Amino acid sequence: MRLEKLDSCAVSDALDALNLPGSVIGLKKVWDCGRVVGRTVTVKLIPKKPDAISHRHLGTSAVEAANDLDVVVVDNQGRLDCGAWGGILSFASKEKGIRGIIIDGACRDADECREVELPVWSKGTVARTARNRIVEHSFNEEVQVETVTVSPKDYVIADMSGVVFIPSKHADEVITKAEQIYSKEQAMIKDIKAGKAITEVMGKNYETMLEGGNK
Repeated sequence: MRLEKLDSCAVSDALDALNLPGSVIGLKKVWDCGRVVGRTVTVKLIPKKPDAISHRHLGTSAVEAANDLDVVVVDNQGRLDCGAWGGILSFASKEKGIRGIIIDGACRDADECREVELPVWSKGTVARTARNRIVEHSFNEEVQVETVTVSPKDYVIADMSGVVFIPSKHADEVITKAEQIYSKEQAMIKDIKAGKAITEVMGKNYETMLEGGNK
């Protein structure tokens, strides 16, 4: 996958250059995991009404539907008062080979995520259960992560800098642009290693590196 050779910053810059949304603010690694790249399987959670009955545990259908190319994306509207993902889901995800979990909300059982080496990004961690607080509304339908709309089978890249989504219909142009940006950055680094002054290298290239052509 071409995206695996890039980082979130180059992809975010590419989205900016193409006037597309995708970069999410406020999600961080739950533990010191590596970079994750994959296709999205989505889960939408909603507050549980007093008389509502949950017919399945949140996240389970997404785990069953996902494969080793996928990242599960959970929309819990940024809630931090209860966990939108937990340890048993993490163990099951690892068994399926799922690449990682992105949560617009809180994760619980963070130690177990680390124990099974499942990469997770979230807005925070919490011990409080989801029981009687939230339920699953749907999976593999359009969701919202912060201000970014995410559809099933979109692309996502997550690393130390953050989380960035790429709409599947724009994937080729975004990745191509990100590759161009990455190449320009590598050329600038090469110039610095060759002894050129940082003021010369960045003054000439940095402000135009998101533009087209070979500027």
